Amino acid sequence: MRNYRAIAAFGPFIRVFVCFGLLLTATFAAAAADGYRLDAMDKLRIRVAEWQSAEGAVRDWATISGDYSVNPTGEISLPFVGELEVKGKTTTEVATAIAAGLQQKLGLPDRPEASVEIAEFRPVFLAGDVQTPGKYPYAPGLTVLKAMSLAGGLRRADNGGTGGVRDFIQAQGNYDVLVAQRNGLLARRARLVAEADNKDQIDFPQELNKSEVGRKLMADETALKEAREKRLRLQLTALDDLKKLLQSEIESLTKKIATQNRQVELSKAELKSISGLAEKGLVVNQRILNLERTSAELEGQVLDLETASLRAKQDIAKATQDATKLQNDRDTEVAQSRQETEADLEQLNYKMGMYSGLMTEAMSRAPDAARTAGNGAEPIISYSIVRMGEDGKDSQTVADENTPVLPGDVIKIEVAGPRVTSN
Repeated sequence: MRNYRAIAAFGPFIRVFVCFGLLLTATFAAAAADGYRLDAMDKLRIRVAEWQSAEGAVRDWATISGDYSVNPTGEISLPFVGELEVKGKTTTEVATAIAAGLQQKLGLPDRPEASVEIAEFRPVFLAGDVQTPGKYPYAPGLTVLKAMSLAGGLRRADNGGTGGVRDFIQAQGNYDVLVAQRNGLLARRARLVAEADNKDQIDFPQELNKSEVGRKLMADETALKEAREKRLRLQLTALDDLKKLLQSEIESLTKKIATQNRQVELSKAELKSISGLAEKGLVVNQRILNLERTSAELEGQVLDLETASLRAKQDIAKATQDATKLQNDRDTEVAQSRQETEADLEQLNYKMGMYSGLMTEAMSRAPDAARTAGNGAEPIISYSIVRMGEDGKDSQTVADENTPVLPGDVIKIEVAGPRVTSN
């Protein structure tokens, strides 16, 4: 009797302690979930207790306490409470709803204490190029890399991957040859573009500056551009010098023609002055003949000088045409070479895409083929997470190995060969 009275005396304190314990458990569960919103496939651990004042004891509601899985509709089924929607709620909110539901359903004067904690988070799903795709349990702190380790890492071929490794090495070798050819074409195209636009500097793609081979290609194309420009400059300078020489010759001939014309005029004037004397018999006819012959010779010399001047002018015109033709031929050659280079680049891109696909196919059979090949290459692994938003729609985002994973996420892992970029 004394013990009962003692218990009854401390009953309120015991009830407070029990309530505090249940509340503390729920608080810890909520803190662990960190505002986590429940959804289908989550498993909850529910405990309900009630302080009975008459008996001075705590009664554990074993009928209700236990583990419950959230069904596909986002509900759990509890005795007395029935179907309770928990989707989108926290554990604290569910605990409050359970206690309120029991009090209302059973007509209890005091609300029982309920604690809800997550016994098991809804699983995550791994899909793609992993050894064992499927459903895996979630644990707090899970990342994409940890999740991939649960699935056994990258997929491996049943035969050890030897076929995939061999095919990968063959495709990688052909791909590397095409990359070298493509780099040469990229450097050549950059030089042709600079020549077509008469630029002093060549704008090379940045990717060429990342390797020693690429830098050598840049240096070679720069030297070739300078040599071609020097050759064209020398040819145009020679034609310009020829035009200047011919112009000087024309100027000299013009002066000679002027002098000869004056001599012709003087000869004609003298012939005219003595023609009257010849009629009177004062001058012999021989002198007149000599003067006429001299005038004719002077006029012939003028014609020769004019012919030489005309020929020099024709040579100047031809030199101008040659300079224009030289420049046009070079522009045409640059344009044709650029077209050929573009066509070769396009063809190489197709081939590289084909061998990239072959490498991808080889790694699809043995994703670790690139590592096994021992050539220093690494497979290109892409990660993405498909996650359901609050609106109930799935969205896919790009991830990496350190991206945190949430319960219910679908992690997609894909292994691919080198990416072919068009420039």
